[in-house]
Amino acid sequence: MRVDVVIPALNEEAALPLVLGDIPRDLVRRVVVADNGSTDRTAEVARAHDAEVVHQPERGYGAACLAALEHLRADPPDVVVFLDGDHADDATQLGLLLAPLLRGEADLVLGSRVAGATHGALTPQQRVGNRVACVALRTLYGARYTDLGPFRAIRWDALAQLNMVDRNYGWTVEMQIKAAQRGLRHVEVPVRYRPRVGTSKVSGTVRGTLGASYKILLLLGRYALPGAARGHAPP
Repeated sequence: MRVDVVIPALNEEAALPLVLGDIPRDLVRRVVVADNGSTDRTAEVARAHDAEVVHQPERGYGAACLAALEHLRADPPDVVVFLDGDHADDATQLGLLLAPLLRGEADLVLGSRVAGATHGALTPQQRVGNRVACVALRTLYGARYTDLGPFRAIRWDALAQLNMVDRNYGWTVEMQIKAAQRGLRHVEVPVRYRPRVGTSKVSGTVRGTLGASYKILLLLGRYALPGAARGHAPP
């Protein structure tokens, strides 16, 4: 099974060596770092650790992920793993996310920080936001999730069904909404979580937290409207 890892990154030169060093390379074909307009040495550090670099100057988590997927399109993998570049997720656990896919039990596997042993590293705003969003996902879409965490693995053919379009904070919740709408099989596995290296661009600021919360609630309502489940061209 060909597995590629996508890491959206904005000014993560300090964390990236740790993240890239944790990835079990025997399980992975290639790693793509989507440099989201960094002003530090993020791209240089990524290349020094044998990662491919895609530049996406348009700021936004989703924009960075979409740029990386476009890069992969010419020679797509069987599975894409999404992982943040701040070292909060434990990349050594990548095999846990791949296992249900290898067994044919799931199309999408989510690393649940809430179910993990170190969920205390989540900030109060992350815990509250997760809880509200997951209750809404269950109420509106009948989907049982415990987390909106970024550490996840999905089959390429399943991802193609989702027509991912969000270019900012709503990327993870859009994927989970559309997976539920399209009947994809999903499972969650507990993963470790730790305080990130540096300051979060989202939960580390009031503006980021409010912006992410607004976008998530907006998407939850928008995709619940009649006809919203119908997508357009796959990625």
